[in-house]
Amino acid sequence: MPTISVGRDRLFAALGKTHTQEQFEDLCFRFGIELDDVTTEKAIIRKEKHLEEEVDDDEEVIYKIEVPANRYDLLCLEGLALALRIFNGLEQIPQFKVANISRDSMLKMHVKGETSLIRPFVVCAVLRGITFDEASYNSFIDLQDKLHQNICRRRTLVAIGTHDLDTLEGPFTYEASPPSEINFVPLKQVKNFRADELMEFYKSDLKLKKFLHIIENSPVFPVIYDRKRTVLSLPPIINGAHSAITLKTKNVFIECTATDLTKAKIVLNTMVTTFSSYCERKFEVEPVEVKYFDEKSYVYPDLSVFNMEVPLSYITDSVGVSLEAEEVTSLLNRMQLHANIAKQSGSDENCNISVSVPPTRSDVLHPCDVMEDVAIAFGYNNIPKRKPSTLKPLPLNQLSDLIRQEIAMNGFTEVLTWILCSKRENFEMLNRKDDKSTAVIIGNPRSSDFEVVRTSLMPGMLKTVGHNKDHPKPLKIFEVGDVVLLDENKDVGASNRRLLGALYCGANSGFELIHSLVDRIMEVIGSPFVPVGDNTGYFIQPSEEPEFLPGRQASIVYKGRRIGTFGIVHPEVLNNFDIPDPCSFLELNIETFL
Repeated sequence: MPTISVGRDRLFAALGKTHTQEQFEDLCFRFGIELDDVTTEKAIIRKEKHLEEEVDDDEEVIYKIEVPANRYDLLCLEGLALALRIFNGLEQIPQFKVANISRDSMLKMHVKGETSLIRPFVVCAVLRGITFDEASYNSFIDLQDKLHQNICRRRTLVAIGTHDLDTLEGPFTYEASPPSEINFVPLKQVKNFRADELMEFYKSDLKLKKFLHIIENSPVFPVIYDRKRTVLSLPPIINGAHSAITLKTKNVFIECTATDLTKAKIVLNTMVTTFSSYCERKFEVEPVEVKYFDEKSYVYPDLSVFNMEVPLSYITDSVGVSLEAEEVTSLLNRMQLHANIAKQSGSDENCNISVSVPPTRSDVLHPCDVMEDVAIAFGYNNIPKRKPSTLKPLPLNQLSDLIRQEIAMNGFTEVLTWILCSKRENFEMLNRKDDKSTAVIIGNPRSSDFEVVRTSLMPGMLKTVGHNKDHPKPLKIFEVGDVVLLDENKDVGASNRRLLGALYCGANSGFELIHSLVDRIMEVIGSPFVPVGDNTGYFIQPSEEPEFLPGRQASIVYKGRRIGTFGIVHPEVLNNFDIPDPCSFLELNIETFL
């Protein structure tokens, strides 16, 4: 989940109250977020530069707060402070509105047809009479970066451009032109560049080079001009220097170009609703008309509320607490959702809750989102704990737990190893041949260490011993876990098997200890040792597995089925895993006991 960094003192000033760290952690928990770290700006810089820690009492304390990934309204101090004030009952839910001006008076953005070849959508808005100080200005820039990394998917879906409107003249045009025809001075530069030259120039820029791939191979680049053909931006790469915003900027023009119109609307709404609080007319946004080449036109931003009705019974049944309708509406209002009782027929339990979702809460899409907000506001710690009567463990898991307990009582330590491994570890290092019919192969693996899904617990356990060969001997470890085998009878082409693996490593092989563990497990299962060929219990017989030493291994046969193998691990296998001491290993399929 995304983490935002905010100054503690500025946050407490915005909240209108000072908290101790414990009090603030409790507030965060009750609201559904988490105080992840407490640091200082200088400490962050020192950590990045690997410098020694030097404590300075005058350093500003920074709170790093983890917020839900879909709560875009909480990605900056302004949105977070507003949400917490409403949650604490210190402020009412703001009424965001679009300035009431005629279409003839609106700024216009004309979209040319060529843009459909690269980034077909654009949405715009204006923040009039805004007043920045250094902190709010930095927060304004930081919110853009946070949105670019989150919902904008590193600018591939949406790119935000913000401009000083007083340096520009409308109407604006959104075009797509060959890069050789685009010339402008980019942000923080003084030299004029052609767009194709700019691509080369920014290949050495640590921040911007990661966005070049979005458009660099396109025959046309998106570009936004004003009436005098001044370049506002070359989305999604860089804005023009001419319209750069400063602390003195009073009117901000915001444009979002996109390949996903829905996300563009969310991004625009997040920007304008968050920072309209600094406008002369608080929470009011000036609209812009976007005219497309096919004569269609739209007015943005759309700050209308989204209405839904949610049955009270659905909320109370899902949360697991009996709540009155009035209490539910009060809880929802604390979460920035306008709520009231819609209708009532008979008892209070049959009523519906009418919910108006503001433009800041783009995460609320379904009644389950409303129910979740009720649960958060009520407090998860206040919900009584109960175990549903239908909730029962699977028999396989019950058996696995019983076997774990029994082996642990025999002096073995449980380990948990990766279910993915390399092809070499799964086959060659165990002296096995890959017959292409057992292992599930991972498509396009990120690492050669995770190429296949294991078909045995043996590679992981031998790697564990190899990495702990200096540990005091003997080593006695076990694992109860799944392996995956190809299975044509399954709709997914593979099936899981729950196996038990146990390994002894010491000055001698410990074969007799592994053998006695087999006997103990079968005794606990209730299976008697029987002569070879008798299907009423279990017996052992010689086997010839390549990972074990010949003549020092055996198969376990249970009720006529071969369920496992144990023996002394082959010296070549031990050498492959860099293990200097002899080992004995047991592996059996515990699903056969059910």
